[in-house]
Amino acid sequence: MGEAKESVKLHGMWASPWVRRVEIALKIKGILYNYLEEDLKSKSQMLLQYNPVKKLVPVMVHHGRPIPESLIIIEYIDETWNNSPNILPLDPYQRSIVRFWTNFIDLQIFEKLRDVIKTHNDVEEEKLIKEVQENMGKLEVNVKNLWSSSNGESMGVLDILIVTLLPIIEGVEEAINIKFIDAEKFPLTFSWMRSYDKNPAVQETVPNHEHLVKFLQKLRRHFRKQALSI
Repeated sequence: MGEAKESVKLHGMWASPWVRRVEIALKIKGILYNYLEEDLKSKSQMLLQYNPVKKLVPVMVHHGRPIPESLIIIEYIDETWNNSPNILPLDPYQRSIVRFWTNFIDLQIFEKLRDVIKTHNDVEEEKLIKEVQENMGKLEVNVKNLWSSSNGESMGVLDILIVTLLPIIEGVEEAINIKFIDAEKFPLTFSWMRSYDKNPAVQETVPNHEHLVKFLQKLRRHFRKQALSI
């Protein structure tokens, strides 16, 4: 806090839940930042310079120094602006547990939801949907312990991941016209996903559902068409 807005820049893309995570973390900490929207079909030279390995968003730039990858950025934010509220636990053991589950949610749910859109055929899509359902089940049975790690009304990194998950689930389901994540089957996870609906940081960053669905449908058509040309 107290830094000029120009000292923190965030390269992002409006539909990305990975970018949204970082925005929520910045807002929780009260950090002013400049947001730079990237066209991922025509990436800026600045983005390519700041993230030459993956060439992806988000990238946060602090005093000219780039930090890529959403979970790494969130840890950097928490450690650099170490004012309350803390986004990650201070206790080393609790921190390790939170890191395990953030990686699980990121790799086994978020990335597989992305792959549902990118898949080339219905067989692959069905396989990925089953994997997402299985992994949501693993999360559901652990929600009570994980949700209790949040600090009252303040949001931790697990809370950030969970609240950014719901718009993507709903967007993917409508984009492919298949309802595969049922609130009745995963009631605790859905309660957790809805628990910060009134939080300003969440409200200010939520993507427009209709725009998100259209974007995902267009992306899906692109990858299906690409598969036909192989």
